[in-house]
Amino acid sequence: MGDLIEEWATRVAKAELSSTLPRRWAHTQGVAKRAVEVSQVLGQDASLLIAAATLHDVGYAPRLATTGFHPLDGARFLRDEHGADKRLVRLVANHSFALLEAEERGLRKELASEFPLLEEPLLVDALVYCDMTTTPDGGRTTAEERVAEILGRYGDDSVVGRFIRRAAPEIFAAAGRMEAELAAQPR
Repeated sequence: MGDLIEEWATRVAKAELSSTLPRRWAHTQGVAKRAVEVSQVLGQDASLLIAAATLHDVGYAPRLATTGFHPLDGARFLRDEHGADKRLVRLVANHSFALLEAEERGLRKELASEFPLLEEPLLVDALVYCDMTTTPDGGRTTAEERVAEILGRYGDDSVVGRFIRRAAPEIFAAAGRMEAELAAQPR
């Protein structure tokens, strides 16, 4: 089952992002690669992490961008067009502290009611870690460098800038917890 969901996620993300948003596709591939690298800490949820990493930014696809808020648009697409696994959809909807950005956009109630937070801290932290330690071009970075890059790209006073400043302590904490999990793994 694991390989099937991963292959399906790759097909869907590639179809939606590769030609219209090649840089976003490069980031997505980098996040998915990171998920493969850290998946050993998740046991039976490894494939779910890899699929969520592969699909986390699918809502940026121009044909899916109905609200302009990619976590919500992507989750609705996965739920409505693909009948995707509920845990996967909730991970995509809430990746990297999206609820804080939803609040900035006036969409918090919508996001929280349609896609409640997943109460699986390790899985949530793993996806944050993979997303926030991957550059826009798919390379490796630190969470601190990634937050700085996002601020530089969007600006302090933008919706994304305000969100990322609010989310930064949570992002850094999630990355730290994930790094501790990885360090504790037998080599």
